[in-house]
Amino acid sequence: MLPVIFGLAGPVVSTEERSLFQRTNPLGFILFGRNVENRDQLSALTDSLREATGRDNLPILIDQEGGRVARLGPPEWLSWPSAATFAAAYTKDPDKARQAARCNFEALGLELAEVGITVDCAPVLDVPQPGAHDIIGDRAFGDGVNSIVQLGATVLDGLAKAGVVGVIKHIPGHGRAAADSHLALPEVSASAEELATDLAPFKALAYAPMAMTAHIRYPAWDDVHCATLSPTIIRSVIREHIGFDGLLMSDDLDMKALEGSIPELGLQAVQAGCDVALNCWGRFDDMCGLADLLPPASGDCRRRLEAAMAARTPFTGSAAELQERKQAVIDERDTLIGQP
Repeated sequence: MLPVIFGLAGPVVSTEERSLFQRTNPLGFILFGRNVENRDQLSALTDSLREATGRDNLPILIDQEGGRVARLGPPEWLSWPSAATFAAAYTKDPDKARQAARCNFEALGLELAEVGITVDCAPVLDVPQPGAHDIIGDRAFGDGVNSIVQLGATVLDGLAKAGVVGVIKHIPGHGRAAADSHLALPEVSASAEELATDLAPFKALAYAPMAMTAHIRYPAWDDVHCATLSPTIIRSVIREHIGFDGLLMSDDLDMKALEGSIPELGLQAVQAGCDVALNCWGRFDDMCGLADLLPPASGDCRRRLEAAMAARTPFTGSAAELQERKQAVIDERDTLIGQP
């Protein structure tokens, strides 16, 4: 197995992509708007990825947080509220907000499961700080540790009820960054003592099955490498201090925070301690380069992957029963906090 999550170029698996996937057996795949046309097409695409790898319990990822980060949207799919909706509800009634978030993400997860998607890159556990870039903004479940922990936990629970694996991000924390890591490398100058606040949600939810790193440099821990490429941060902060032993993926290698070729960056991320490199854009030359350069998945990577995917219990009812369950939890959500 190759320790990489690949993107795809379009809405079907091309002949050359299929050949590469069959030869290399990538750990998983991630989907974007360019890969999506409708429900039948998307179901056929996810089926073809399982067929190409010969693995039924295959990680097929998507960024479906709700709000402004949603790869599936109207009119084909439902519109989902942002994290800020539940953060606002939490300030009024924490219990109702938690229940509503759980219902929301169970329904969202069922919509993903319906088309064969098994992993959702949510929840965001970043703690926003004054003056930071708004790339996190309404993606955060509040501006305090408690609401982020409580609501983040219900996101994981809701997705799990739908048979979908959650991914906590962006470990060890993106909330202080003054730049968007899609465009530049942020440097967070806070002290290790100050950064304890950023780590707190990740420590509380360290049991999560998967996590995604932050492309951010934290001189308090490593003044040379960003977290994704830092053996020190991955070992000492993420694995030891936070206590996260789930599957650790990099954020997208194509983001401008990183410098270098995609294959070299993927190798650096894996050598630093990421279990798997995330390559989102589906550029065939980059995928071939990663296939040539990356070593086979480590024993720890395989163990963590098996544990993460074994924990999911897919919905086993009929299509009609799935739709009935999805509508029931949406109705419960709306009763708890009103129509988002």
